[in-house]
Amino acid sequence: MSITNSLAKATFAAGCFWGVEARFRRIPGVVETQVGYTGGHTDNPTYREVCSGTTGHAEAVEVIFDPTIVSYEQLVIAFFAMHNPTTRNRQGPDIGSQYRSAIFVHDDAQEAVARRIIAELDKSGRLPAPIVTEVQPAQTFWRAEEYHQRYYEKHGRGGA
Repeated sequence: MSITNSLAKATFAAGCFWGVEARFRRIPGVVETQVGYTGGHTDNPTYREVCSGTTGHAEAVEVIFDPTIVSYEQLVIAFFAMHNPTTRNRQGPDIGSQYRSAIFVHDDAQEAVARRIIAELDKSGRLPAPIVTEVQPAQTFWRAEEYHQRYYEKHGRGGA
């Protein structure tokens, strides 16, 4: 999905959004990020509501990138390298559907790339189990509270 003539948008969920955002921000070609909630059934959810597990939202990162510098495929590959895509509704100590692995695609081309990479990774045998990452159409992205934005940078853990 082109947001301007030269920039595009990608949305990923890979557990707690703080570290995921910090890792995406280090990728050359990533112009901007924001953390928030998507994939749920309530409008304008709060962190507390999402953490309750009742809204259906995942903690996610919206990535604005320059496709002349970094491709969507490269972002998807990076996404799979930054979390365990074989555990359902869990990343490390964080448990619940809000921590699920998901790619929220903005168009058919993104969906094709995501599904192809999942198939290639599953076929490769490099992972201990099949990938459980959901691939679904992007929904409304609700920006998280300001104290969550660039959390690791604000708290001295910019390299996450």
